Amino acid sequence: MTRDLDPFGRRLRALTPARVRLDPEGGATPLASVLDFQLCHARARDAIRLPVDWQAVKAALAPREAIELQSRAPDRDTYIRRPDLGRRLAPDSLARIPRSAPDLAIVIADGLSASAVAAHAAPMVEAVAAALTGFSIGPVALVREGRVAAGDEVAEAMGARLCLMLIGERPGLSVSDSLGAYLTFAPRIGTTDSARNCVSNIHGNGGLPHAAAADLIAYLARRALEIGATGVALKDERGQATLPSAD
Repeated sequence: MTRDLDPFGRRLRALTPARVRLDPEGGATPLASVLDFQLCHARARDAIRLPVDWQAVKAALAPREAIELQSRAPDRDTYIRRPDLGRRLAPDSLARIPRSAPDLAIVIADGLSASAVAAHAAPMVEAVAAALTGFSIGPVALVREGRVAAGDEVAEAMGARLCLMLIGERPGLSVSDSLGAYLTFAPRIGTTDSARNCVSNIHGNGGLPHAAAADLIAYLARRALEIGATGVALKDERGQATLPSAD
């Protein structure tokens, strides 16, 4: 059994799902902590290796239109070994993207967590759509074995002004179902990561709730169209306070 923590240790543990001082007095690791570690490790492995149930994602998105696409990585092993192939679409998938010229293209990719996509992708699409009233949104693109940059090619082919990529983040031993959201203005092949804004840690275990994440994405999307840029040029300045003068 884990011994009682001091007041500082208890306050620190309340702030994070991470493991904090399993046994402050040393000694063997408690059995409960060992089993919990093994369970979290198994969840992280499953998040990376198990496939996304894309039919379930499409059903959760209905009646919103969704199109299934494939990156140039034909399978999971190739995807993990060759990140470059996950950044581009297979030619036959590229040919099936309609050029509807929406304000926003929403792309969902499995990334490194199938459980994140299953739990959070569809609710985030609906939350973002509700927050972005007045925006036209193209059909949702579902990219198997996709990485962040795959969204650039999808959105460029669609003729979208903005791309929002929702993707499973690399799992840790505390959270295995965290979703990331990447917003890009004027998306095109070759866009660098410095030209994107990332909203990360979208999950239910002390992470960013769907509504809060959607509000931030909506703010960034509107500002991106105002200034014509995302990434290092765009900051979250909502409610920014002015520091008092030193005089």
